[in-house]
Amino acid sequence: MKPHHWPWTFVAFSLIGALLLVTGIAALAGMLKGVHPLFGDDMAGWALIVSAVAALLTGAFPLALRRLAEREGA
Repeated sequence: MKPHHWPWTFVAFSLIGALLLVTGIAALAGMLKGVHPLFGDDMAGWALIVSAVAALLTGAFPLALRRLAEREGA
């Protein structure tokens, strides 16, 4: 049986998504108001959270393709 490897794109986009999610939550909590003027708006936090979901879904796509290829025996 072949060892399972995580696709590097899954790892990269998951890290980016996690970073965006943490930053978005911090922006919504008001922790980043002094960092940049754009973080003063609540919509910036929501935009970062939406971007995090998009990055996580983008990373999940190559993982699903890898799992399907392994199931087919490729």
